[in-house]
Amino acid sequence: MATAFSLIPELDDIVKHGTPERRAEAIERISDLFLQGAANFETQHVALFDDILVGLVPATEVETRADLAERLATMDNAPPTLVKQLARENEIKIAGPILSKSPLLDDPTLVDIAQGKGQEHLAAISGRPTLSPSVTDVIVRRGDRNVVRSVAANAGAQFSDDGYSGLVNRATDDGMLAVTVGQREDLPAASLKQLLSKSVDIVRRRLLEAAKPKQKAAIHQAINEISGAPKTPQPQARDFEPAQRAVMALRNAGGLNEAALLDFARQHKYEETIAAFAALTSMRLSVVHQLVQGDRYDPVLLLAKSIGLAWSTVRALVVLRLGPGRVPGGPDIEDARLNYERLSPATAQRVLAFWRTRDKNLPD
Repeated sequence: MATAFSLIPELDDIVKHGTPERRAEAIERISDLFLQGAANFETQHVALFDDILVGLVPATEVETRADLAERLATMDNAPPTLVKQLARENEIKIAGPILSKSPLLDDPTLVDIAQGKGQEHLAAISGRPTLSPSVTDVIVRRGDRNVVRSVAANAGAQFSDDGYSGLVNRATDDGMLAVTVGQREDLPAASLKQLLSKSVDIVRRRLLEAAKPKQKAAIHQAINEISGAPKTPQPQARDFEPAQRAVMALRNAGGLNEAALLDFARQHKYEETIAAFAALTSMRLSVVHQLVQGDRYDPVLLLAKSIGLAWSTVRALVVLRLGPGRVPGGPDIEDARLNYERLSPATAQRVLAFWRTRDKNLPD
């Protein structure tokens, strides 16, 4: 090992007083020497190189440190102190290769870096071949959208229950993340159901299209459990009189409008919703009740379009019969939305006029 010093007899002077150029040259020569003999070095040999380079590297140019990081990133017996020093660099060109590849970084080091560094460092960590739950917990909590998508797509990443819960929550407004998370075969059944219950139908459809056969079966089962009610709801006796009185009072006070209807539907106040919808459309309450409870959503779309309701309100009406916390497993909500957009108010009003003509008991 005296070779290191014989090659660079002025090493001590370079460490203390050398210019960046001399330091860079010394690092290149020492790292070349290390790489040439790394396969045969024992622990004490690696430690010697570690001591030399740790003192030499910090004062060198960024490009020199970045080149060294690339050379050491995949080595099992790279100088360990130096590797951790490079991993903590603020410059991602230096830290990135180490964070994404080095087998020498333990979980406490990765957690500490993930907690203290920015999104570029988190992105590098998220691509490591394997990640423990203690590391992914931090990434899911601190990462931006791209970082969280990256770690969710990493087959070598493991997640705790809290980590999966965080992924599901982040996926609520990120369809791409929802599809990625839903394809993970290690996703617990409860988390899969939670994910699907928060996903719109177009995301579910994309997830099913992308999933492997085993996961596709799990997704189908979860959807069935979520939507579990029979396709044709069982008859249910309902007392609409209190709701009618409340809606009439609301109307008399000038508060019966689309916002009130949407609020009733979102709270799954079924009787109040039907009474308000009937009043707003001038339709008989029993007819509106029958339409909302039906197997098809078309009549609901027609009624809604005739009075110009927004899609958010229409969607709430379509899913109303399923009850609180339930997600539609029958009607395809995305198809319903497209059909509603295509439906013209004039067509809807003509159909309603026909219905009233056909049933003389309906109000004009």
